[in-house]
Amino acid sequence: MSNITNILPSYLDVATIEEKTVFFKVLLHLADTDGFTDENEITFIKEAAQTQGIDLSTLEGFDNEEKVLKEVKIIKNRHLALELIREMCMLSHVDNILSDEETLFIGKTGIALGIEMEKIEQISNWVIDHIFWLEQAKVIFEER
Repeated sequence: MSNITNILPSYLDVATIEEKTVFFKVLLHLADTDGFTDENEITFIKEAAQTQGIDLSTLEGFDNEEKVLKEVKIIKNRHLALELIREMCMLSHVDNILSDEETLFIGKTGIALGIEMEKIEQISNWVIDHIFWLEQAKVIFEER
């Protein structure tokens, strides 16, 4: 878990405990949106949440989309909201399959946060480019 502490960005440092809780609820809901829950995704989310003082085992309601979308509105910090969309885009690409359900939930979350669809597209495209360049690096540096 110490590696997770090193890779979590500092934007969560300024978030309130309520914002952090909702942030991770959204990620948990997204991980299950396509009907396929990857245990590595869930483990990562839970361990990342623990580094922020959030015990996800006590959370309720992350499986209820309406409730999650209502709760996400407590995030008023635009930078935190944009970072949440970025994290959602990253998480949705972990299994190399971006489902319609995941795309729809990311869009609904962005709208609930007051983020323009154009901005969500920009973030999504940046994430795809980022993943592409990471894969290219593996080829260039002969990593497996």
